Amino acid sequence: MDALGRRIIVAAFDGWNDAGEAASAAASMLRADVEYEVVHSVDPELYFDYQYTRPQVGLDAEGRRTLTWPEATLLRPVKRSDDAEIWLLVGVEPARAWQAFAAEFIDVALREDVTGFVALGSMMSDVPHTRPISVFAGSDNEGVRQSLGLERSLYEGPVGILSAIGHVSETVGIPTASLWASVPHYVAGHTPSPKATLALLEKLEAITGIAVPRGDLENESRLWEASIDAAAADDDEMSEYIRQLEQTRDTWDSPEASGDAIAQEFERYLRRGGDGPTKPGRDDPPRR
Repeated sequence: MDALGRRIIVAAFDGWNDAGEAASAAASMLRADVEYEVVHSVDPELYFDYQYTRPQVGLDAEGRRTLTWPEATLLRPVKRSDDAEIWLLVGVEPARAWQAFAAEFIDVALREDVTGFVALGSMMSDVPHTRPISVFAGSDNEGVRQSLGLERSLYEGPVGILSAIGHVSETVGIPTASLWASVPHYVAGHTPSPKATLALLEKLEAITGIAVPRGDLENESRLWEASIDAAAADDDEMSEYIRQLEQTRDTWDSPEASGDAIAQEFERYLRRGGDGPTKPGRDDPPRR
């Protein structure tokens, strides 16, 4: 577990990297479990397009109208520990100046002696909701892969901000890992996806050795799954499609195929530019 050291940034961003809100929900659960303080927050004027990510208007405790601007912030635990600890990098994926955005946070990470970086993401995939959520666990760092038994992605194509920050992190000597949960694409109306959030947190604990909160995610996952079962019961086409996905997944889960299959699904997702597949029509074969 020492491959990532004792001061580990866990990053999750709203937007392209966050299908079913699984990654951002995982970060929110981590943040709610420990008292955090702000280490660094970017100037939103530099990185966000307000026509794409608009500020939000609301009312404060005294009824006055307030504006909340998009943000990206690095947080650390208020109560420091000699044991391994999780820092959080959370916010909205920036619209521009990604190189400067990544460099700004990595400069702070170096100043604060951060020792590891873990990206949390979630993607829409051709997977059934009735099976355990697959999590692709990978790293571009050979030492991390060997120590933690992670995969190496051979993907080439478009990426999100997590990959940009991870690249800079590796360049300056901070080892990285990435965890991507596969969210069933046909459950878009059943967001958030607690089952995917739970899978990410379980994998995060496994690779860091740091106990992470689960809250009521197990019960919420059962309710989430039951709600989709109910919707499928009234849709013969959807039920048949899920059955085909189950058969494919059971084949993937064979010992000789599981690791490669998850990696291939991750790479297919990225090649689609982050857009989940659509439900096939009556005359279309199901996507694998």
